[in-house]
Amino acid sequence: MFSPWFIVFVSAAYLAVLFVIASYGDKRAREGRQLINHPLIYTLSMAVYCTSWTFYGSVGLASQSGIAFLPIYLGPTLAALLFPFVLHKILRIAKTYSITSIADFLAARYGKSTVLGGVATLVAMIAGIPYIALQLKALSASADLMLGLDNGGGLAPFGVDTALIIAITMAIFSILFGTRHIDATETHQGMVLAVAFESIIKLTAFIAVGVFVTFYLYDGLASITAATRAAGHGDLLLMPEGWQYLDWFLMVLLAASVIFVLPRQFHVAVIENVDEAHLKTATWAFPTYLLLINIFVIPIALAGRLGGIEDSDLIVLFLPLDADAPWLALMVYIGGLSAATAMIIVTSVALSTMISNDLVMPVLLRVEALQLTRRTHLSRLVIYIRRASILLLLLLAYVFFHAIGAGYGLVSIGLIAFAAVAQLVPALILGIFWRDANLVGALSGITAGISVWGLTLIVPALAATRVVDPAILVHGFFGIELLRPEALFGLSGLQPVSHALFWSIAANILLLVAGSLVFQQDNLQRLQALLFVNIFEREGTTRIWRGDTKVAELFDLLVRFVGREPAERVMVLDAITRGRPLEMAARADADFVQLVERHVARAIGAASARAMVASVVRGEVIGPDDILEILDEASQVIEYSHQLEERSRALEEAGAELERINERLRQLDRMKDDFLATVSHELRTPLTSIRSFSEILIDNPDLPVDERQEFLGILVRESERLTRLINNVLDLSKIESGSMDWVVSDVDLDEVIDQAIGATRGMASELSAVVERGAKAAGPALVRGDYDRLVQVVVNLLGNAFKFTPPGEGRVRVGVAADGADWVVTVDDNGPGVGPQHRAQIFEKFFQANESLKDRPKGTGLGLAICHQIVDHFGGEIWVEGGDLGGARFAFRLPALVEEERQAAE
Repeated sequence: MFSPWFIVFVSAAYLAVLFVIASYGDKRAREGRQLINHPLIYTLSMAVYCTSWTFYGSVGLASQSGIAFLPIYLGPTLAALLFPFVLHKILRIAKTYSITSIADFLAARYGKSTVLGGVATLVAMIAGIPYIALQLKALSASADLMLGLDNGGGLAPFGVDTALIIAITMAIFSILFGTRHIDATETHQGMVLAVAFESIIKLTAFIAVGVFVTFYLYDGLASITAATRAAGHGDLLLMPEGWQYLDWFLMVLLAASVIFVLPRQFHVAVIENVDEAHLKTATWAFPTYLLLINIFVIPIALAGRLGGIEDSDLIVLFLPLDADAPWLALMVYIGGLSAATAMIIVTSVALSTMISNDLVMPVLLRVEALQLTRRTHLSRLVIYIRRASILLLLLLAYVFFHAIGAGYGLVSIGLIAFAAVAQLVPALILGIFWRDANLVGALSGITAGISVWGLTLIVPALAATRVVDPAILVHGFFGIELLRPEALFGLSGLQPVSHALFWSIAANILLLVAGSLVFQQDNLQRLQALLFVNIFEREGTTRIWRGDTKVAELFDLLVRFVGREPAERVMVLDAITRGRPLEMAARADADFVQLVERHVARAIGAASARAMVASVVRGEVIGPDDILEILDEASQVIEYSHQLEERSRALEEAGAELERINERLRQLDRMKDDFLATVSHELRTPLTSIRSFSEILIDNPDLPVDERQEFLGILVRESERLTRLINNVLDLSKIESGSMDWVVSDVDLDEVIDQAIGATRGMASELSAVVERGAKAAGPALVRGDYDRLVQVVVNLLGNAFKFTPPGEGRVRVGVAADGADWVVTVDDNGPGVGPQHRAQIFEKFFQANESLKDRPKGTGLGLAICHQIVDHFGGEIWVEGGDLGGARFAFRLPALVEEERQAAE
């Protein structure tokens, strides 16, 4: 066995190696060479997921509950299938909008909310501190075992608690390589390189002990299995006792979901990513790593069970020690040290950024007495806050380990932490795929979820230590048995974490969806939702600042948070992009304002950055019209490139165009079928009436005069209806074929309107509709056109309006007014209006808004198409919108005829 001083020396030497690797990585990064720009380095850094829980705890759990450890690794393996869809989208959003952490991501998505960022940070801390404590427990236990201090008395050579030394050492290392730069989005290349190296060490060590146990202590897996069954431990190869399939499913779901929100995973997978293409490799390489590091878990666990090792969490270390293989034991110890230190360092850096950007800085910036907004330099303050946060996190984890964690196994602590951080998942996933998810829903969901998590997991733990009355476990909250923490609403039989996860996530999703449906988003939330959900359709930034400030003021703000030299680099790069440098005295445009906001966000987070920029930009307003403009811009489909580089791409574009044409032809074919059905119906109706009443008149020559007159009136009206139908078809055919005879002259639109009102007076009377004469021109409203055809346009619009007004209560108003160099005729009605989805199509031939033939109004659907053709022929335009009477407003404009044109025509 090695001496304590040798173990201390090896531990220090290993940390020194990590220090050298990290320093080398940072040095090469400063020289412009990225050592981490390789997909395998990226994948190995993601293996920070495998902590001491994996290295020690999985074997411990397997020795007690068999394959119960598998869901924690099956989940991420399945989640890797979603990397190209979910993680890729998260990554693109984070890089586009300078996201610094998972809390910053959520805050930015939901309106750059400092409250949500703070809540997410608190949840991450609630989960992160016990998780760090788990690593301290594993490290101190393994160190004590290697030092021969089985009684846990601490590091004898120094007389200090082992866990405290480890906590302080990890804090120093994290501070050195995680808080050297103010820009939280800047990759910590040295740290990532060290973490990737540690992933190789822990994998190598675990496989080594696995091979040693399987093929040296035993004659292979079959030998271990046979010995296990002979000893009566065959249950370890089956479903764990007390587990249900729902437990299995929920544990897999838990592990799959947290892979996207664990602070350390988000940091290495998103913030430290240098190339999106690396995701392709990680999609298969990360599951492969998980398979390799778990392939010997069962053999090692069975060997530990057969060896009677009581401390299940240290089976991996006990087996080589008991087999008198000290060098292998030392290798295992270094592997466990790698697994724990990687997690502690990355988690500390990630959480310190969240604490600084989403908890401390938002508060400090709002304390007027501190006057931080007036200080010249704030970058050093931000760095100090992050360093203090790291030290505080490690000390809190140390306190948790001694106060609570010592009584729990590694896996128990890890699962409780997983269930806590999982409360961020619904807000994240719905936030990037559902545009209507809003701040109220996200806050309600996370708060409800973490509350249920505390009631169902933490309260039973406190009851076990009698911090709260244990009777609550039997009688429930407020004496209501349905509110028992371990069997909420009567759901029993599940494992504690499965039970807590089921109810907490259910409450979380329910309130997130309900809050989003009941409450409205404000303007900024709508904008951020659109930018996040449609990140692949509309990349880059969108103009959201409309303020008044000078370039110099924003430059000073940038200097305060990132330093003068980085700020000057930003100005140089902006000048290159624009093709000219900005003058300091010039008014800052929206692009520069947003550029500054992005760089400040890298230092203090999106929410605080927005507040700081808003303090400089005066008069910043985002109104409803601006939001609608932005939404309209962002919803446009990206068009094909105007220059085709390769023939294959040209063929692809041509094929897509042909597909669109075919779809249009299919649509027209359907519309044609509908038109023929409509025309058939419209023809049969008047013809049937004409035939029926004609037969009555022929068969009954002695009918009274009054009845005869009534029947003859019906015949006349139905004949006119049939004539209008035929004329519509013929008119449209003539216009489209170019054979229409146009009689062009100077036309007064006021006369056209009066003529049309007179022509439709009978129809209005029949439908009990009131026609109101709206605005009139001060003089002649002259245009160049065909008088009869323009009367036909207004008649068609009036007839269309009459058909849709309420029976007996119809109101139609028609008028003409000048609009610049045009005259605009409007026809308003008090009908149901035309929905936005139909306004672009309503002037197409054959189109009618109602889908079913039964619900359609009388007519062929050609009237508005004819109006469009006539107006278009004379250089005008026609459209439909919401009207003043509550229904639709159909309007058309025609160029006004100026006096010189009228005289020239004469």
